[in-house]
Amino acid sequence: MITLFRSAIALTLAMALTFVLSTAHAADDISRVNGAIELEAGQQARNLSTVNGSIRIGDDARFNDADTVNGGIRAGHRVQGGDLTTVNGAINLGEQAVVDSMTTVNGSIHAGRGLRAGDDIETVSGSIFIDRDGRVDGDVSTVSSGIGLVATEVTGDVETVSGDITVGIGSRVHGEVRVRKPGTSWLRIGSERLPRIVIGPDAVVDGAMVFEREVSLYVHETARTGAITGATATPFSTPRAPRD
Repeated sequence: MITLFRSAIALTLAMALTFVLSTAHAADDISRVNGAIELEAGQQARNLSTVNGSIRIGDDARFNDADTVNGGIRAGHRVQGGDLTTVNGAINLGEQAVVDSMTTVNGSIHAGRGLRAGDDIETVSGSIFIDRDGRVDGDVSTVSSGIGLVATEVTGDVETVSGDITVGIGSRVHGEVRVRKPGTSWLRIGSERLPRIVIGPDAVVDGAMVFEREVSLYVHETARTGAITGATATPFSTPRAPRD
């Protein structure tokens, strides 16, 4: 996962930089090397691209892709777009956003209610949170931070290396929930606390739950999961899982 993810990031950034430095832009592209980009509410554009700067997208705006290297991406409600990519920055979406994918290396991803994502949502060092009524037609993955889903459907896998995972109330994961074992070259960040995995009330994991390292696993009595390997589930019946 990590090698493929880094390769994808490198390719994305190379394409973005080539795009930014090119002089042959379409009239409705917005691109620069230094400085922020803003697409106002209700406006349309093709690609939004900068190297050193943030990207802000207003409510009901439409665009193709948005990418930056040093800066965050913040979009309002009901936006429609393609791939959102940054290296050093967070990605924040308002309610009822429709996008393809979201990728960041050093930053969190937060999506408001009603998200529709057509592909993967990925971070390396940053948390992922998807609010109610979301749907991700791909994988949700991070390396060293937490993943939180609330009443959200994920058609692919949910996985991490050292972060926590909460498949919250009413959520459904069609693929696997997996915690991978750190590689030999893994740089450990922070303490060595065990990842905390919670499958909440009325949540469903159709695929297997595979733990390649020790974790603390809590599964609500109303939840349903596939086969569990590498951990023993602690059942709970309260609205919230017990503290470790």
